[in-house]
Amino acid sequence: MPVVRIRDIEICCEIGGDGPRLLKIWGTGADLRRPPTDFDRYLAARFTVLAFDQRGMGRSGKPERDCTMADYADDAAGLLDAVGWEQAAVLGYSFGGMVAQELALRHPRRVERLVLMSTSAGGAGGSSYPLHELAELDDEARVRRSLELADSRRTPQWQLANPAQWQRLVDDGMAALQPGADDPAQRVSRLRQLAARRQHDTWARLPGLRMPVSVFGGRYDATATPEVQRRLASCIAGAGYREFAGGHQFFVEDRSAAPVIAAALGGGVPLSPTG
Repeated sequence: MPVVRIRDIEICCEIGGDGPRLLKIWGTGADLRRPPTDFDRYLAARFTVLAFDQRGMGRSGKPERDCTMADYADDAAGLLDAVGWEQAAVLGYSFGGMVAQELALRHPRRVERLVLMSTSAGGAGGSSYPLHELAELDDEARVRRSLELADSRRTPQWQLANPAQWQRLVDDGMAALQPGADDPAQRVSRLRQLAARRQHDTWARLPGLRMPVSVFGGRYDATATPEVQRRLASCIAGAGYREFAGGHQFFVEDRSAAPVIAAALGGGVPLSPTG
């Protein structure tokens, strides 16, 4: 995977697939060393996808300083410069959706169209669940609580009624922590992401966006609830909003989601506002 110098750090990135240009910005703790999902492969079959490890994550540089959402957004703009992309569609998920909002606000001419998934505007628009409150939990306890927040149907009663399925989810969540698990600098960088996330607030600025924007969410997401996502979409003129049958990762749970997301990224029939 190529490593490019951007501002004060080196960023590890990958480019693959074929089609219109797409910058993908993923969530808290995301690491390119994790295996791709079916959704990743779906996008790679339809777009030229540029993905990267955000500062502090994976094989990117890990500066010893606190970061703001503007830092993460400027990294993304710098990455576009480094690969020679003047403009691209941008897909932001969860924490990456917050970064994508900042990117679109700070560098609007770089964003051809914007798709936000499982995220929020913060401030008066409502925030996602305060994940920084889970930071003191041990890894397994944090994974278990995160899984509950990712899908509100995973109640204690459901866990007792479906022990094998619940344990598989926990095992998969623990396995997802493995890339970088033995890297103290990456653990600190994840806390820095959570600190920046805590300050995220684009609500008052979002009405200034002029590119096509679509917001997608999961009906059972308790991390970024449907209510805060509807409010996010309602703040942006012409933005479309749609919910799917799933939680925080609805796009891997509901097969009907991927074609709709791809259409929004590639200039398909736009969604009607908030509908």
